[in-house]
Amino acid sequence: MNKKLGLVGMSLVLMGGVLAGCGNKDNAGPANTGGGTNAGGGKNVTLKMFQFKVEIADPLNKLVEEYQKETGVKIQVETVGGGSDYGAALKAKFNSGDKPDIFNVGGFSDLDLWQENLEDLSGEPWVKNLAKGAEEPMTKGGKLYGMPVGIEGYGFQYNKDLFAKAGITELPKTLTQLEEAAKKLQAAGITPFENGYGEWWVLGNHFVNLPFAFQPDPNKFIEGLNKGTEKFAGNAQFENWMKLFDLTLKYGNKNPLQTDYKTQVTEFATGKAAMTQQGNWTQLQLTQTNPDLKVGFLPMPISDDPAANDKLFVGVPNNWVVNKNSANKEEAKKFLNWLATSETGKKYITNEFKFIPAFTNIPVDEKVLGPLAADINKYVKDGKVLSWNWFKFPGGEASSKKFGDSMQAYVAQKKNKDQLLADFQATWDGLKKK
Repeated sequence: MNKKLGLVGMSLVLMGGVLAGCGNKDNAGPANTGGGTNAGGGKNVTLKMFQFKVEIADPLNKLVEEYQKETGVKIQVETVGGGSDYGAALKAKFNSGDKPDIFNVGGFSDLDLWQENLEDLSGEPWVKNLAKGAEEPMTKGGKLYGMPVGIEGYGFQYNKDLFAKAGITELPKTLTQLEEAAKKLQAAGITPFENGYGEWWVLGNHFVNLPFAFQPDPNKFIEGLNKGTEKFAGNAQFENWMKLFDLTLKYGNKNPLQTDYKTQVTEFATGKAAMTQQGNWTQLQLTQTNPDLKVGFLPMPISDDPAANDKLFVGVPNNWVVNKNSANKEEAKKFLNWLATSETGKKYITNEFKFIPAFTNIPVDEKVLGPLAADINKYVKDGKVLSWNWFKFPGGEASSKKFGDSMQAYVAQKKNKDQLLADFQATWDGLKKK
């Protein structure tokens, strides 16, 4: 697989081998102390963790309780994500001096932004177990600065029972087939799409990634945008992608800009709509909301070429990093190693977090992870995957948020297609490195 597809090669190796065998915010606590021992024999250390995966907030709190029982080291977790701006919150933490010991960084341009604060993790024991390519987003100058939280994939989730009710016997793999399916669903009194367009990241990260990922060479296209030799307007993939955007709006829920992440997932899980754009990270919430939900993945087509469209988008969502200036950085690194190598840590990654692990030493059962992970595994085994590219955008999250704002204006009919693509161009040109 061409390395220029980035994380695709890694995913093929990972899931072809590993899977084949098978919130609320917590308040930050007191300042960190040194590495002595207390009267009970435990270490007198409190680590601060700042993380964005809202879907694992509860099991993560249980995990750190397990770690304290085993080691005596306390970890205070603060979760900011979902509809909140994790990037801005993290910058505020550092600016205020309340710097976490462990936090999340996305990789690529995010790595450039935070590198001066990151500990080199190249020599950590878990590195030898990384799936091939999983290190790419957080490697620079031959050094590894982050541990991937897992592997994720996304596309259109679909409700199998609602598809059957509408008489859809062949899953859509082209734009025309998708509209035909939407018409059948609508005729059966079913809302085809639940669009969570109230969240900037649903649009500015995941949805806008499509026309980048569908480029013949995404990295070359991004390089061209940086050099000024490529443009958004007139690009075939962006022109086709707009057709899919319009289709989701035409056959979608009535108030997409008022639909946040929690509402989107809940409405889909309870059968209010037949399809929604999300990833396997929702499996935990879907199962908790509706244990009987029969769910799977569909591709997100932008043309009528089934071979080109029948793919899912697979990548590393984020990475655990260690603050290199922390007085407790050695204890922080011990926790990350424990997470990736201990039986307790490995069990939580798969059984509780429902993450597809980015490590070859963590065998999992698809039945444990759920049907969404099973579908991702199938697409990966078949070589039907495309890359994640928003971490490569100039300015990191700043560009994605601006993209999301412009797309929300399009949804609200305050901008037309030409204005939207012009906005994209202005955002990119304004944030790219000169």
